[in-house]
Amino acid sequence: MTDFRHDGPVEGPRLLLAHGAGAGSDSPAMEAMTAALVEVGLGVSRFEFGYMAARRAGGGRRPPPKAATMTDEYREAVAALDHRGPLVIGGKSMGGRVASLIADEALDARQAGGLLCLGYPFHPPKRPDQPRTAHLAALRMPTLICQGTRDPFGGPDEVAGYALSDRIEIAWFEDGDHDLKPRKRVTGLGHADHLAAMAARVRGWVDGLIA
Repeated sequence: MTDFRHDGPVEGPRLLLAHGAGAGSDSPAMEAMTAALVEVGLGVSRFEFGYMAARRAGGGRRPPPKAATMTDEYREAVAALDHRGPLVIGGKSMGGRVASLIADEALDARQAGGLLCLGYPFHPPKRPDQPRTAHLAALRMPTLICQGTRDPFGGPDEVAGYALSDRIEIAWFEDGDHDLKPRKRVTGLGHADHLAAMAARVRGWVDGLIA
């Protein structure tokens, strides 16, 4: 049975978000991103994969399974979520990657109308020659990726060389890291500024999906 953390309005568009590889659904990054999305009127439901729940239960800090092996857990979360209104699936880093693997399936089943990736792991850090993008070339699900230009998992120059579907939009956040956090001395902006801009972009994108 999938356990959810629900935030924001019950009615209207809802985002189903999974966490990244190293931290759970209540990590500081996930909490901050969720708060920003709720601030613009979006409902957010978060869930955790089984390995993270096992960590919480005292199972030790085991590495996450391969993304492809967690797709059934994401399917179960989609099926178990009780929501009203349009649904967008996605997540932070690895969570968004897992969602992307079932995105077209969810689209065909009319379970979800969009995919949101918050810091997509295009490749392992310092390994742009090992892309995790093969399935993204033919993706049919409308997709928004919010990515920092300083993200070690994929910056603008690297990502420009990958074959990506024309259904994918990438919103770049200047000097943002994997959590979209910029260096204030470089940009004059704080993390909250980028998160507010991210949430506004997501809100506009979601509204366009359901227009």
